[in-house]
Amino acid sequence: MFLRPNLYTSYEQEIQILPTYTKKVLAAIAIIVLLLIPFDVPLLTAATDLPVLRNIPIISNGIPPLRFLGDNNWLRVLDQALIFGIAALGLNILTGVAGQVSLGHAFFMGVGAYTGAVLGGVASSSVWGWNLPIWIWLPGAGVGAALVGIIVSPVAVRLRGLYLAIVTLGLVFVGIHMSNTTWGKHIAGDPGLGRDFPTYDIQIWKEQPPLISIDEDGKWFGFLDVTDNQKKYLFLAVLFLFFILLAKNVARTRTGRALQAIRDRDIAAEVMGVPEFKYKLIAFATSSFFAGVAGALFASFAGKLPASQFSLALSVEFIAILLIGGVGTVSGTVMGTFFVVLIPKFVESFTDWLADKTEGTGVGAKLAEVVISTGPGNQGPVSSATQTPGYPLNVFDWNLVLYGVLIIVFLIFEPLGLYGIWIKIRNYWKRWPFSY
Repeated sequence: MFLRPNLYTSYEQEIQILPTYTKKVLAAIAIIVLLLIPFDVPLLTAATDLPVLRNIPIISNGIPPLRFLGDNNWLRVLDQALIFGIAALGLNILTGVAGQVSLGHAFFMGVGAYTGAVLGGVASSSVWGWNLPIWIWLPGAGVGAALVGIIVSPVAVRLRGLYLAIVTLGLVFVGIHMSNTTWGKHIAGDPGLGRDFPTYDIQIWKEQPPLISIDEDGKWFGFLDVTDNQKKYLFLAVLFLFFILLAKNVARTRTGRALQAIRDRDIAAEVMGVPEFKYKLIAFATSSFFAGVAGALFASFAGKLPASQFSLALSVEFIAILLIGGVGTVSGTVMGTFFVVLIPKFVESFTDWLADKTEGTGVGAKLAEVVISTGPGNQGPVSSATQTPGYPLNVFDWNLVLYGVLIIVFLIFEPLGLYGIWIKIRNYWKRWPFSY
């Protein structure tokens, strides 16, 4: 009810995706900003020639605080965040909602990637490929990963906690080895280089020209110039929003409540009539479907990707996303994804900015002297070179250190992650100026 966000008069009100007006408004603003990020100006007035509209700052300059994200370098990072967000939402269903710890999420992404590659890729003398359109190979990638998840799920009934984590960890190494095995032809292509993956072009059938060519620049509505990078971003953003809606609905259903009961007290849930085997199977299949779709999107986004990329490090990154964002919450998973994926780019940009300040004066130069290593006389902890081994650490190594530090800090001081911080801010805002 208006101004009484925690007062519900029916179950339908309580289980709404966005039960309060504040959440509805914030979600609408977030969606609009998400879709407008790649454009210099808002979508409907981008190509207008009216001088009156040109003089309005937000129309002539876009969204000022977020304008830098529309550059091609940042758009690629955002594309990766959207793809990883889909995979993280799947892991959140398995680990956050169902309580099943998994370190094999990268394996299911790899299964989806190479299922999509076989269905949508072009065959050659060394690799399989059926060259099917995206409306077949993308869902097929998710279904293929889900089937493998169903095969693995009986193990989950007999194992829990650390034992289940170790078993799923083994899947990563098995997957890398199996992908390099030849059955007449390769599935993953050359072990060092990988294979070509299908593009995002939308077409009815493989012999026909694309209805929407994602990999080419073009015009929308007859006047709006759209680059291929902007098309990819919008395509991934729409899919990301769809999977957020899907993940949110899973948690609200009977299945979602059963998974939460198993997570909290599996034996008690079994006694109360919740079939543990059935719902753990559903959890693994659903999580694997999300991972398979994300894996196919990630492989197509990269263009050429070896199987070794779907490694333990990738699985650990998804665990970091859940821990930093907030396990068991969709909004926390979304926040954690953007935080974890964008932080390395921010660190790299900040390091480059400090490196430029080393020859100058002022506060920036003083900070650069302490942080940046410029030579034998100044051995700061960070090197501006990306490939420098040893000490000082390069940007890539510092990002790995940052992951570990963030996980430790959030587990000790804020177990609910970024979602917990948001809850504290929200509660403080509600009770201000009172302290109780």
